[in-house]
Amino acid sequence: MRPAVRVEKLSKHYRLENGPSYPLNLQESMAHGMRSFWRKVRGRAGEHMRDFWALRDVSFEVKPGEVVGILGRNGAGKSTLLKILSRITEPSSGRAELRGRLGSLLEVGTGFHPELTGRENIFLNGSLLGMSRADIRAQYDDIVSFADIPGFLDTPVKRYSSGMYVRLAFAIAVHLHPDILVLDEVLAVGDAGFQRKCLSKMRDVSHDGRTVLFVSHDMAAVRRLCDRAILISKGRITAEGPANDVVTEYLATDCDLLLPNKAIDLTDSKRRGSGMVKFSKVEIHGAENGSNVVANGPMNVRMTLLAEDFREADSLSVVLFDRSGVKILNADTMTLDRPIRFSEGEHRVSMRIHRVPLNPGVYTLGLWLAKRPAAVFDWIEAAGEIEIHEPPGQTRIRPNEDGVVWTEFDLLEAPG
Repeated sequence: MRPAVRVEKLSKHYRLENGPSYPLNLQESMAHGMRSFWRKVRGRAGEHMRDFWALRDVSFEVKPGEVVGILGRNGAGKSTLLKILSRITEPSSGRAELRGRLGSLLEVGTGFHPELTGRENIFLNGSLLGMSRADIRAQYDDIVSFADIPGFLDTPVKRYSSGMYVRLAFAIAVHLHPDILVLDEVLAVGDAGFQRKCLSKMRDVSHDGRTVLFVSHDMAAVRRLCDRAILISKGRITAEGPANDVVTEYLATDCDLLLPNKAIDLTDSKRRGSGMVKFSKVEIHGAENGSNVVANGPMNVRMTLLAEDFREADSLSVVLFDRSGVKILNADTMTLDRPIRFSEGEHRVSMRIHRVPLNPGVYTLGLWLAKRPAAVFDWIEAAGEIEIHEPPGQTRIRPNEDGVVWTEFDLLEAPG
């Protein structure tokens, strides 16, 4: 069977100017601009340039009907790869062959004309895919129903929120029947109900024999949806194979181990979000200051956050993942219906999880802050690792490899 996607020794090279690593004020920006201008006049611009390879010798194949996850940290080269496959960016070398009609959903707003209405953009996107007006009309009602933005179809999309953008863009991408569907972080925006609809629709698309390339930081979704996964690091493929295996390798990062009452600096952590409010430190302890977190016991989490200006968040979440990337605990303040208001400056937030129902073992701690449904301020998928200890005097807990959930039970009847 001929592959739906074939990528051979694909590379993307940029020449970047070496500039200051800190924000410049107006005077510094003008001085830096003048220096750059005179270097160009004197023919010495190249002296302050550096080479950057966003992708380097990337090769892989995807069969028709396969769902393949593309994994990697921020800046690994995932989005560059998808832009090349979507014919938005030209590669520096190598080639990418796609057999069939391509539909892609990259960053918010890609493929939309901001001055056109949602209705007009549906027909525009269909035309770009080579569909006739009659074919688009046949799918129109399904697109509108899935997007669920009936009051805004005749509004220019430049006035849409990011959540509305993604709703409409995803609905267009999956209902206009492309042979190859490219999706970049489609689950990062939108409420939980819409995310469930997206996952269900992607399963339907793959069952129809269409090919899906799926970029996501939601490892549980990757494991559920994808047959295979490809891990990219610093522009190169570092792992490829069954989705479960690649997700495990992706999560096996050099996280700091969170020790009781020892704050971890999160300044250089891999993260995504607007950064208007972001986590700067985190520390944990068990029932008492300085104590370990034990199975079925409490966990206290202290977080330090920095806000650029006034922001209100309704979803602050402490998340625990197991080694396979499955989200097994999610303490989200949305369930408390208690908005948190941040003024400019540093803030401290403490959360007490009354019972951590997990067997002893090592888990990954994630931190999330957002104003739902669309404004993600900060999301650190791997802030650190936390070890759940065996309670003092407890000897009957199952080992972690036999299950992660603490179970209390009694044997009521047995022979002997």
